[in-house]
Amino acid sequence: MVEYYFTENKETLEVEGFTHDCWINMIDPTYEEAENIASKLGVDEDDLLAAIDLEEKTRIELPDSYTLIVIDIPVTEVRNSMQVYTTIPLGIIMTQEAIVTICAEDTPVLKTFTRNRIYDFSTRKKLRFVYQIMLATAQLYQKGLYAIDKQRQEIEAKVHVDVEEDDLFRLHELESSLVYFATSLRENGNVLDRLTRYHRLKRFPEDQDLLDDVIVENQQAIEMTDINRSILDGTRQLMSTVFDNRLNNVMKILTSVTLILAIPTVISGLYGMNVRNDSIPLASNPYAFGIISVLIVIICLLLVWILKRKRML
Repeated sequence: MVEYYFTENKETLEVEGFTHDCWINMIDPTYEEAENIASKLGVDEDDLLAAIDLEEKTRIELPDSYTLIVIDIPVTEVRNSMQVYTTIPLGIIMTQEAIVTICAEDTPVLKTFTRNRIYDFSTRKKLRFVYQIMLATAQLYQKGLYAIDKQRQEIEAKVHVDVEEDDLFRLHELESSLVYFATSLRENGNVLDRLTRYHRLKRFPEDQDLLDDVIVENQQAIEMTDINRSILDGTRQLMSTVFDNRLNNVMKILTSVTLILAIPTVISGLYGMNVRNDSIPLASNPYAFGIISVLIVIICLLLVWILKRKRML
């Protein structure tokens, strides 16, 4: 799908076709659509479709007639029946005639521009548009990090009640999301470093302040990711300790129960031996069974009391 936008009177308008200084938003374009835009702007088709490859690395390339920028943006997906985060490439191509964005999905990063939620957005100011995209991307990463931390807190709260295997899988997926975030944010930071030394397109006075904001927000997202990874690792260790402690408690209880049940087993086994009746205590007593049963109960209760004092039960 190919959409054309143009800003006029501080409002983003969708137009029917190509106009000078427009924004061309390509969402999972077909080969024919890419070929049409590439021929119209004089752009290499491979560069135009680079961001469609989900394994594409972030980078900046500077051909003679245009500039290619590839960054990573956060998106949600379903893994193991759970909604988690990952990152996908977003391609930005700047030419003298227009600016093009290419992505495999309809991302919230670009929806903020189409819905007029970005202050001072203009399709004519292409480099500023790039900075604004990267700022919105960094803020979306931070929003995702808050959501990940909230899910972690929900899992941690269940540790005191009951933790299931599904919680371990959720925790693993959250860790995977943070790994994707950490890698992509650092790669985006490398792109920003290149942009600070980039002077091909016209800069406006306020662009430097905007670039500084982008760098700060991206660095803050990196630090938040590192903090969340450390906290998540602590939560995983806590869950592992709780599981080990519960297993130890179960083993202690089973051992204690086995010890208690061994008392009547040993006594009944002794009285079941095939020996002379007069050699067994109480063999001739008519109340022998009741006496032995009471004795077994007393011994078992005494053993239970000892085990409780030793905190084995």
